[in-house]
Amino acid sequence: MKKKRVLVTGALGHIGSRLMLEMRKNSDAYEKVCFLDIASAQRYPKSSGIYEYVQCDIRSKEIEKFVSASDVVIHLAALTDAERSKEFPRETFEINFEGAKRVIDACQKHETRILFPSTTSVYGSQESMIDETCAELLPQSPYAESKLAVERYLLSKNDEMRFMICRFGTIVGPSLGMRFHTAVNKFIWQAIAQEPITVWRTAYNQKRPYLELGDCVRAIRFITDTDCFANEIVNVVTENLTVQNVTHEINTHMPIKIQLTDSAIMNQLSYEVDASKFASMGFPNCHRKGGIAKGIAETIQWLG
Repeated sequence: MKKKRVLVTGALGHIGSRLMLEMRKNSDAYEKVCFLDIASAQRYPKSSGIYEYVQCDIRSKEIEKFVSASDVVIHLAALTDAERSKEFPRETFEINFEGAKRVIDACQKHETRILFPSTTSVYGSQESMIDETCAELLPQSPYAESKLAVERYLLSKNDEMRFMICRFGTIVGPSLGMRFHTAVNKFIWQAIAQEPITVWRTAYNQKRPYLELGDCVRAIRFITDTDCFANEIVNVVTENLTVQNVTHEINTHMPIKIQLTDSAIMNQLSYEVDASKFASMGFPNCHRKGGIAKGIAETIQWLG
């Protein structure tokens, strides 16, 4: 198999920083890997060998030269805090849509394949198990709306370029760039700090789709390594769990106290997502890898 030149945008984020470590372990698969970030996180990894780290804003014209030198773009760069996006909808749209659009247009121009991570949050609240054929999408935040807008922009180019759209569940698991605005990571942080776990009052028995970070990285590697750019949308989910399921799992590691709150740490949404389509394309069953329990245990160990 021909070695690939890969560009990873948002390389210092929650997913990117874990992916970067995994890709560094497998140098035989790549001709060149460029890790790109705006560096707002103030972390500066070293370039070495075939691995190069560069600072660049995806909204700048300079991004095209990095895309043109790549066979594949893994476009992770985005503002991902759904709740905070309600306070800054304009900035969220500018980075998540306009920035992605610039990357996509460059990919089209230079015949570069792109993996775009969307989110299961585009589904919104649904009454039954849903899959990629769901027609009534109900994004509840500027973050989810921006991701859906990028999906539609990519799909409009179906005959002009190659891509894969992955609707990721909420990420669970540790990395150097991990975030604490999502529910599970927030709960674990509170538990380790011996604070009450604050749960939105109506959310305790709501189900949501979660994606263990190791499964997420394996999914990205599967798509890029097998050249699975099928111009499709696929759900990538490890498990659908309730908040009660999550807090019970944390409680197996340490004592916790639940405090119901009127602060929207959890969105008022309940839905389950079917990820069988991706499995049918050859991706191994996520749950065999240990599930969300593994991600929770690793996060507790990482922070403890």
